[in-house]
Amino acid sequence: MDQYPRLMAPLSVAGITLRNRIVMGAMHTRLETLDRPHERLAAFYGARARGEAGLILTGGYAPNPAGVFEPGAPLLCERSQLAEHRAITGAVHAAGGHIALQIVHAGRYAKHPLCVGPSAERARINPIAPRELTTEEVWQTIEDFANTAELAWEGGYDGVEIMGSEGYLINQFTAPFTNQRTDEFGGSFEARIRFPLEVLKAIRRRVVDRFLVVYRISAVDLIEGGMTGAEVAELARRVEADGADIINTGVGWHESAVPTIAASVPRSAWAYAIENVKRAVDIPVIASNRINTPDGAEALLSSGCADMVSMARPLLADPDFARKTRVGKAAEINTCIACNQACLDRIFTDRTATCLVNPRAGREIEFMPKPPEGTKRIAVVGGGPAGMSFAINASERGHRVTLFEAGNELGGQLNMARVVPGKNEFNEMLRYFRTRLDGLGVTVHLGRFVKAGELLEAGFDAIVIATGVRPRSPGFPGVDHPKVLSYVDVLARGAAVGQRVAIIGAGGIGFDVAEFLLGDAEESLDPASFLATWGVDPSLSTSGGLSESAETVAPAHARREVHMFQRKPEALGKRLGKSTGWILKSRLKRANVAMASGAVYERVDDDGLHYTIDGKTHVLQVDNVILCAGQESERGLYEALRSSGANVHVIGGADVASELDALRAIDQATRLAMTV
Repeated sequence: MDQYPRLMAPLSVAGITLRNRIVMGAMHTRLETLDRPHERLAAFYGARARGEAGLILTGGYAPNPAGVFEPGAPLLCERSQLAEHRAITGAVHAAGGHIALQIVHAGRYAKHPLCVGPSAERARINPIAPRELTTEEVWQTIEDFANTAELAWEGGYDGVEIMGSEGYLINQFTAPFTNQRTDEFGGSFEARIRFPLEVLKAIRRRVVDRFLVVYRISAVDLIEGGMTGAEVAELARRVEADGADIINTGVGWHESAVPTIAASVPRSAWAYAIENVKRAVDIPVIASNRINTPDGAEALLSSGCADMVSMARPLLADPDFARKTRVGKAAEINTCIACNQACLDRIFTDRTATCLVNPRAGREIEFMPKPPEGTKRIAVVGGGPAGMSFAINASERGHRVTLFEAGNELGGQLNMARVVPGKNEFNEMLRYFRTRLDGLGVTVHLGRFVKAGELLEAGFDAIVIATGVRPRSPGFPGVDHPKVLSYVDVLARGAAVGQRVAIIGAGGIGFDVAEFLLGDAEESLDPASFLATWGVDPSLSTSGGLSESAETVAPAHARREVHMFQRKPEALGKRLGKSTGWILKSRLKRANVAMASGAVYERVDDDGLHYTIDGKTHVLQVDNVILCAGQESERGLYEALRSSGANVHVIGGADVASELDALRAIDQATRLAMTV
């Protein structure tokens, strides 16, 4: 606690004392779509309360049917629903925590026929156009918000959060971009902010004083036609005057062309916008977005730009974040790497959220701890994400684990990922793995290429093969030409690469290699560089906080001329992550990377890469051709052990060699460790 005096300090507000300044931010999980939904939600939030989060904010509940995100999405508007909610609040309170229910109306982001908004303009990320709310319907929606708040109080919640950020209905009223109304809720700034203020006042009339009311404000809209910083500050002052106990900050709209929470965004990049809110009010302000370590959180609080910190995905990654911080074990925190692969990417593709680094997240009732039938001696071969995950989880259950790694360092494919600009958070993942392996007493042998006979002779009770993958050769003539390199040569072995490059293969690996060859690491590490690159105005004087459209920002001088090719006759990058792929494609577009699909590779020779598209042959003069054409499983050791009758298992890339799938590898390893 001495190391993080501000982060760990209690906070008393609205008659409630929060045990620290850590807030679990609201996030969509879609757990309500699974079997036993409220049991799952109670276990999910209960785990974070046991982990000592100061305040938990639930995922958003709509105040009426028009406000849900999609059919079947969370809705709280009737007392008949309260028994389910009491299970959630009961689990949190039993663990000594506090929980507030977020009330959110999707507005024009709603993907169903009842979609409504302040005006009738369709959002570019939604195929459904909204119907404009009548004035009478606006007043009824205000009362619907208040009704949900009253139900939340009756359901045992300690408060509510009014979602006025991220481009949802309230934010749509406050921004000129989406509010073309001519009644008392549109036109002037005073009229545009009337809706959120009336919502706040209506809620205050319906709930007791000892009930937290949090207002989530859009600290910076990041859209043309959004609010200025002065307008945001004035709204914050009015929100305070009308009864909010805490102001939470959100950043950007879902349709913004500026990334806000991906790993390519520097940590604490939005402090300038949060500070603008903090300067305007006296009530506590919560900082959010790209805060994932106790050190970063403490620094924000020490700077005076906020009083609390919201960490949604970091508590998805490690529910014990706050407890580990309090007891001096911050190095053991399983840090969120902001990859979005298992949380946002799944939510945006109609699946339930979990976490790449913590497969238990959202699946707590499936991972109830079970003691093993007996302690076993287990060998793990391969020190990549699958092997390390299995070793940690098996050791936590009491097994004695020995890990063999042929290379000179742990990490496997992670060691390639972490050198790519924008993926520096993978260093945190490796730090966590190494700390836990050491703390659990796992025996680790580096530089040890172990053979089947040695493992059998050692008499292990079980052997787990996690030997990973090797690059696949596309097999055309000239793949052994000196110009040709594999992605391993480039990312792991430090091979020299020339100025003109052809990349064969445009999956995740191909895009990573292009980013490595072109990217500037400063953009993902330095907030000023990031804001300049993406056309953001840190003075907040412009509408929406943008200095230029991200599409028109002049690119930095590209270090290389890069050409990307793929066999499939489809747009390159089509299969990248839903929430991050557009960022990569935008960056490479600004660097003038040439992209070609439907290519047939003929050969590589001294003249360069010979290829055919639509029956026409081309020759591209390049210094190097880099192969990113997939990979094959390294499973020779597994096959040898299996044929000998050993108790052997195979996980990760050695089992399935699809891309470099750390999500699948860690999940599979964790599940095996729970049952071995």
